[in-house]
Amino acid sequence: MPNIKSSKKSVKQDIKTTIANNAYTAKVKNSSKKVEKAIINKDKELANTELKKFICNIDKACSKGLIKKNTCDRQKARLNKKVKEMDN
Repeated sequence: MPNIKSSKKSVKQDIKTTIANNAYTAKVKNSSKKVEKAIINKDKELANTELKKFICNIDKACSKGLIKKNTCDRQKARLNKKVKEMDN
C-alpha cells in the first residue's frame, strides 16, 4: 500500500479507469460477436445495424486509446467486407 497521499489517490483513480476501460473493451467484443452471429444466420438487416453499433463502439475505444488505430481500422474493414459479401 502506498503511504503518500497522491499515490493513494492514484491507486483509486487506476481502479476507476480500469473498470471503465474494461466496459469499453467488453462493448467492442460483444458487438463484434453480434455482427458475426448475424452474418452466420444470414440476417442482412441485423448485420447492418449491428455493424453500425460495432463501428461506433470501436471508434470510441480507439479515441480513448484502448485500441490502436490500425487495429481498429483492420477490424472494421474485415467485418464490413463480410457483411458486403453476404449481400451477394
